[in-house]
Amino acid sequence: MWRNIASNALSLFVVIMIVAVGVIAWGKKQYTGPGPLAEAICLRVEKGSNFSRVADKLTDQGAISSATIFRLGVEYSDKTSALKAGSFLVPEAASMQDIVDVVTRGGASTCGTEVLYRIGVLTAVMQVRELDPATQEYEITAEFKPAELEGAAPETYTEVRGESDTRYRIALAEGVTSWQIVDSLNKADFLAGDVTEIPAEGSLAPDSYEVKPGAERATLLANMQAAQSSILAAAWEARAPDLPYASPEEALIMASIVEKETGVAEERRQVASVFVNRLNQGMRLQTDPTVIYGVTNGQGALGRGLRQSELRRETPYNTYVIEGLPPTPIANPGKAAIEAAMNPDTTDYIFFVADGTGGHAFAETLDEHNRNVAKWREIETERANQ
Repeated sequence: MWRNIASNALSLFVVIMIVAVGVIAWGKKQYTGPGPLAEAICLRVEKGSNFSRVADKLTDQGAISSATIFRLGVEYSDKTSALKAGSFLVPEAASMQDIVDVVTRGGASTCGTEVLYRIGVLTAVMQVRELDPATQEYEITAEFKPAELEGAAPETYTEVRGESDTRYRIALAEGVTSWQIVDSLNKADFLAGDVTEIPAEGSLAPDSYEVKPGAERATLLANMQAAQSSILAAAWEARAPDLPYASPEEALIMASIVEKETGVAEERRQVASVFVNRLNQGMRLQTDPTVIYGVTNGQGALGRGLRQSELRRETPYNTYVIEGLPPTPIANPGKAAIEAAMNPDTTDYIFFVADGTGGHAFAETLDEHNRNVAKWREIETERANQ
């Protein structure tokens, strides 16, 4: 009898073990296999949250098939204490294992709300943007100009301003001046520490900078200067031979002129070649943006055409009067303009004028240039009569 009992118990134990192994294998497959999400979602994890709450959220959003398996998988992988706060992109069909990796790694796959501060040549605009996880495109939910704000900021902005997982980014356009950058940063209420000293013109790299709320403005400016210094050094190292620049600083001045003369990427090296040819031939640069900088000192847009008296007046920046380059850059040029100044196209062009398409018509001789100017005058007249 005892033998039968022992035999049955052993058989039962074997059956239980087989079932347990099967359940474990099934659970592992559920944890590591593709999940039920039909399209990507944005998962928000609040500060102080835990994996139980995350599991409930994921279940409600249809991202996981079992909250229990999700929690057991977290414990088995020893990541219970590694949960990060923030908004995270959970891709379509993400496995539970993938989701745990996303919310414990942090930073790499973010989504949700972003405050983007665009500092442009004419104005600075604050945007509140929401990322659609399915399309990976941003939708602007609020937009305003801090410099023109009368009263309180839009409620959409003030609401996300207090959220811990709101991300902040500052984007500098190519061609902005150092004064414009400092003036705009001083109006950004998510930054700290006033800046009164304007960095050297041309020393700040136009780029996109992610910042933390409360970041010091002076620290941000130092990062911009370090980035521009690195770009300039690399471009100077890779420059073409026999350029008419005595130093990287002179090349930076040329880059700023190129930046202000054209917004067409494909033209930068051609425009640079015109000014290099003029310098090599002992011609004056004769470029309006330098004269404008001499009038405004980089503090905002001129807002009108240049007067003949301004074109004739002798100032350090009037390249219709002075020989060679002006004493400093006239804006903060981007990387592409710096590289164009260091490696201009090889041409015989010494003139260019607007062609009506947003670009320019280039010429080697004055006669050819005068014909291009006449065409441009016709286009201006037609547009004025429309």
